[in-house]
Amino acid sequence: MGATDAFPEGAAPAGAAPGQPGGLLDVLGVAAVMLDADGRITLWSPQAEALFGWSAEEALGRPAAQLLVGPEHFDLVMGLFSQVMAGGESWAGVFPVQHKDGSTRLVEFRNMRLLDERGESYALGIATDQTVLRRVERDLALSVRLVAQSPIGLAVLDTSLRFVMVNPALERINDLPADQHIGRDVREALSFLDAGTVASRMREVLDTGTPLLDQFTVGRTAADPHADRAWSVSYYRLEDAHGRVLGLATSVVDVTEQHRSATEAARARRRLAVIADASATVGTTLDVDQTAHELADVIVPELADLAAVDVLDAILDGRRPTSLSRGGPARFRALAVSAAYSTEAVRAADPTGQIASYEADRLITRCVTEARPVLVPQVTEGDLPHIAADPQGAALLGKAGLHSYLAVPLIARGEVLGALSLYRVRNPLPFDEDDAVLAVELAARAAVCIDNARSYQSERRTALTLQRHLMNHRPPQPTAMEIAYRYQPAQAASEVGGDWFDAIPVAGDKTALVVGDVMGSGINAAATMGQLRTTARALADLDLDPDEVLRHLDHIAVGLDPAFATCLYAVYDPHRMECRIAVAGHLPPIVVRPDRAPELLDLPTGAPLGVGGVPFEQTTVPLREGDQLVLYTDGLIETRDQPIDARLDTLLELLAEPQEDLEGLCDRLLRSLRDEHDHDDVALLIARPHTFQD
Repeated sequence: MGATDAFPEGAAPAGAAPGQPGGLLDVLGVAAVMLDADGRITLWSPQAEALFGWSAEEALGRPAAQLLVGPEHFDLVMGLFSQVMAGGESWAGVFPVQHKDGSTRLVEFRNMRLLDERGESYALGIATDQTVLRRVERDLALSVRLVAQSPIGLAVLDTSLRFVMVNPALERINDLPADQHIGRDVREALSFLDAGTVASRMREVLDTGTPLLDQFTVGRTAADPHADRAWSVSYYRLEDAHGRVLGLATSVVDVTEQHRSATEAARARRRLAVIADASATVGTTLDVDQTAHELADVIVPELADLAAVDVLDAILDGRRPTSLSRGGPARFRALAVSAAYSTEAVRAADPTGQIASYEADRLITRCVTEARPVLVPQVTEGDLPHIAADPQGAALLGKAGLHSYLAVPLIARGEVLGALSLYRVRNPLPFDEDDAVLAVELAARAAVCIDNARSYQSERRTALTLQRHLMNHRPPQPTAMEIAYRYQPAQAASEVGGDWFDAIPVAGDKTALVVGDVMGSGINAAATMGQLRTTARALADLDLDPDEVLRHLDHIAVGLDPAFATCLYAVYDPHRMECRIAVAGHLPPIVVRPDRAPELLDLPTGAPLGVGGVPFEQTTVPLREGDQLVLYTDGLIETRDQPIDARLDTLLELLAEPQEDLEGLCDRLLRSLRDEHDHDDVALLIARPHTFQD
């Protein structure tokens, strides 16, 4: 039958086009045989020739029983033939048939009686090889069972991408019964997905025949619109035995749990990365403001769109806030604000450095008062006044689209220092408990750094105050020489306090010049420095030789804490035009003479003060009018990245340049040799003898 004869006249559905034949009958090889009333073969199909081995010329006109049935089954076959022809009842069953080659095959039969227009009877037999039929039946049964009972969602769609079959697993996966799939286009049935992308993938497979495997898809079903689900989908083109495209098969595996686990694992990795980043970048300096900025920067944008760090003002002043325990307002000083992008919400935060008072009903006040996080997953209009500083700030937060807020306390060593405030505007996810745990971890690490910085800054202020108090006496200009001096504290908070210098009038118009450096830093070093400086001034009044002064200072230093210090003690005698110098472990002085290269004096080094019982030597150095004696502590030349010899050479080169006045020279040396982040004090004393009249 040709394609144009697919439907007999009047049999085709209205508007239907001729269809292509299916391939299943070809697989079964169904044979058709027609017998007349005498049992002779009147019709023999090509499939009958393939099944039984006899050609049409050999079979037509011959009794079928004699041709196809063995003698032992002859009577049975004739009885069944008579039954069909007499009663008009069909017969179906499996019967052994004799093949032309002499073999016997089991063949499945369907026999029925036919009548022509004259009322004459014929028998029509339809047959197929039982082995082939059973194989097809097994394959079909297996397919049906696999499709029906598979935990994998399976569906078949036609070439128009309309569902023609779905299994129960896919009904469950899509939360959609079969009757809402069948006959519907994929865009209609799967509206909860990106159906356009799905349809495009299906059409690609239909056009190319190349399967698409394990396509990851995320969406939300109508039954659970608030939770993401994930599926792994594969697409295969269906073809018959002749390569004709029948449609599309798709398999769907629900991988929601794996997706959630992977998402959580990725989230955990990101959190660990944030913590690692915070460990490396927060607290790099002993500066409270810098530490607060580092905390805010590490949080944005990974955890929040906007972060603000506020510290209780009383904490920074070394006081304990008393209003919190009484349920009163809290005074905060804004230290840092960081935003992932330009947003109106930044204007709602307090500017850095500003002090603001927040009443007890504000969430940040509640956070520090109760010493626990305050989480608002979904911010409502009524929440904004409790988050913002004032009505204008509330309006700005609302305009920016703030939808989630989290405040966590900054707690160090059991004391609440302030709060970290986090805002989400563009990030669509609300803050959750996991976010709060991470924020608490970051806040705790930063709080310790802030507390350390606060303590060090407090100690720095105390040490500087003590240092300035102990050195508040400005050395007088000696009669016989001009002096200039500088003291510059270290920039690091804990390394202030150990260096000193002095110029002391001594009997006989002499001048004692002292420079020293206590080993150690902080308040104790400043206190030791003060005692040694005071002792040196007292010993200078006794007009002792420099080695004797150092011996007494060494004896005093043994009982101090810290006990060790380097010191250089020199006495200039204008009458003799000479300077007697003794050194206790200190760097050698430099003499600069007119028209000569600066000279680093080679003196006996001696042991530092505090070693105890070590003798000191003194050296006499001529010092004429116009010469300069440069005394300094190691903070002037020591660095962490250059050898001290190279730095001494640099100092000598600077001193070799045309000389300015002594004050200008002090400034130039500090400017050239010091860095703003140097970690040591420096004391510098330059003395120049001039004409002395008795």
